[in-house]
Amino acid sequence: MIYYVSHPWNKFEPFFPLYKSDNQQHLKILVPGGIGYIGSHCVIELVKVGYEPILVDNGCNSSLECLSRVEQIVGKKLIHYEIDILDVNQLERIFTEHTIFAILHLAALKSVGESIQKPLLYYRNNCMEKFGVKNFLFSSSATVYGSPQYLPLDEKHPCVGDQITNPYGKSKYVAEHILKDASIAHKDWNIVILRYFNPVGAHESGKIGEDPVGTPNNLMPYVAQVAVGRLPHVNVMGTDYDTPDGTGVRDYIHVVDLAIGHVAAMNKFKENCGLKIYNLGTGHGYSVLEMIKALEKASGRNIAFKNCPRRPGDLASVYADPQLAAKELNWTAKRGLDEMCMYKCLSIGFDEFHTRLWYNHCGLVGMVNNCPNMNER
Repeated sequence: MIYYVSHPWNKFEPFFPLYKSDNQQHLKILVPGGIGYIGSHCVIELVKVGYEPILVDNGCNSSLECLSRVEQIVGKKLIHYEIDILDVNQLERIFTEHTIFAILHLAALKSVGESIQKPLLYYRNNCMEKFGVKNFLFSSSATVYGSPQYLPLDEKHPCVGDQITNPYGKSKYVAEHILKDASIAHKDWNIVILRYFNPVGAHESGKIGEDPVGTPNNLMPYVAQVAVGRLPHVNVMGTDYDTPDGTGVRDYIHVVDLAIGHVAAMNKFKENCGLKIYNLGTGHGYSVLEMIKALEKASGRNIAFKNCPRRPGDLASVYADPQLAAKELNWTAKRGLDEMCMYKCLSIGFDEFHTRLWYNHCGLVGMVNNCPNMNER
C-alpha cells in the first residue's frame, strides 16, 4: 500500500509516496550523524520505505534546523538524541531504550581519525554483542584506494594504507580493517561497507542540502558560494592534467542516489550477507570546468574562476566501476549533472525566476508549477 505525505509548507503536495513494507515496518535503524548532509538524506529514504530511524548527532557539524526540515519532508516527528557517540553511557542508554535492527554509521569528523575508529571499537566490544545487534552499515570513501592503478576503480582495486596521504582516507582505511576483523571474529554479523565517491546536490524540495560551516573543502559547495557572492572566485587547482580540458576529473554522485544506495544495501542484512563492500558512484567523471559551467547554467549567473598550480597529491582522474552494486544491490545512480546542479541551486536559495528557467531548460515544464518559491522560505 502507498501512503502519501501531505505538506502544507510548500507547493509540493503530496511530496512523496511513503512505501511501507511489512518486512521492514517498525525496524529501527540507529543513525549516528543522522542530521548531517548525507545522513539527513539517508533518513528521508529510510522513512520512505518504512524503517524507523533513531538519529544520534552531537550537532558539531550539523543543525537542528536541518532536523526540523527533514521532519517537514517526511511528515512526522523523528526520534533524535543530541549526544556524542563517544559518550559510552549515553550510547548504551539508546540501545537499552530501543531494539536496534541495524546501525548506519555516518558520524565522523574528516580531520579526526579517532572520531571514526573509537565508536567502531565500542560498537564491536560492547553494544553489538551485549544487545544482539548484528547488522552494521559503514560509510567509507573511495579515498581508501589511494592513487589509482587502473580506472575505473572496482572493489578489487588494492587499498594500500601506507600510500594514502589523505588523513580522512587513512581513517576510513583503518576503520574498514576494524570491521573486517570484526567479521572474522563474529561469523554471524553482517557488515556492509559503502565506498562513496563524491556526493553532491540536494533534496528536490530545496529544504536540505550541503551548507558547510566556513570555507567549503569540496568543489560544488565552493562553486555555489561563489555563485551567490559569498566567495570571490573558484581556484581551479591544476589545468595541465591528462584530461579532456586539463582539469581534474571526479565521479560526482547525487546525494539522493547515494541515500537510496544505503536503503538497497540495508536489504542485504536480510540475506545474512556477512561482509560486503560496494562502490557507490556513477561510473562517469566530470571535470572541474564542467562542474563550474553546469552550475552557471543552473544558477543563471557567471561564476568567476582563477587558474592555479596543482596541489601536491591531487590526482588527474578518479571514477568508479559501480557494476557490483548494480548486480548485487539492484542499484544504479539515476540522477545526472543537470539534477545535481538544479537541486543544489534550490537548496542555497536562488530566486524562483532562475529556478523556473532551469526547469524549462531541462525539459521539466510539468514541474514548474510545483517549484517552491525560494523567497517564501
